[in-house]
Amino acid sequence: MSGHSHWAKIKWQKTTADAKKSQAFSKMAQMITLATREGGGDPTVNSKLRLAIEAAKKINLPSDNIERAIKRGTGDLEGAKLEEVIFEAYGPAGIAIIIEGITDNKNRTLTEIKQILNLNGGKLVGEGAVRWMFERKGCLTLRITNLAELQMKDKEELEMMAIEAGADDIYWHEDILDVFTKPDDLEKVSKNLEGKGLKIESTSLDWVAKEMIDVNEETKQVCQKLFEALDENEAVQEIYSNIKLP
Repeated sequence: MSGHSHWAKIKWQKTTADAKKSQAFSKMAQMITLATREGGGDPTVNSKLRLAIEAAKKINLPSDNIERAIKRGTGDLEGAKLEEVIFEAYGPAGIAIIIEGITDNKNRTLTEIKQILNLNGGKLVGEGAVRWMFERKGCLTLRITNLAELQMKDKEELEMMAIEAGADDIYWHEDILDVFTKPDDLEKVSKNLEGKGLKIESTSLDWVAKEMIDVNEETKQVCQKLFEALDENEAVQEIYSNIKLP
């Protein structure tokens, strides 16, 4: 596997301004509410809720916000009726895009996503048109800045540790290591790596491109503009593409 383009890795690095931070908090609370409605408010038995809470803590969502989101999901607090949506699209230079979202109005969100794509060189396509190019995988992200602190000689030693922990595949981009797993093995591999003293930066279920494509720098810039416009939409949670990362 040659890696994948999970825009959240870039997205979270950009969410430094107060407005961005507020938007990120709102989106994460929606994810927690929906996970609670689907599987109950106990994260020890609801793995989707547990992953959402872990992700929320990574971006420092306050505990009170997490508790309110769970209560909205259980019905203890009033809240909008939310549903998951997934859109497939082609972007500039024919790149494949999967957009995951949570909304209280699917038709409104569909119209908004269509408009964003049309204004930025993209086009919405029917269900299944690009999804076949991706696989559902568990993804653990580790930021490795100093191998010596981990008492390791080189990246190969860390890669072997990940494989021994149960990883299906691995991919480096700069100082970030993505560890891919079967969806059902995500928690097991995470615990195995943490047991070896490694710190997991994020844990998620991702759409991973089967084949990546190289594009020139100009196209990357156009794609970045599209991704950022999509990310501004309040319903959009995650954006995946088959652009090859550096």
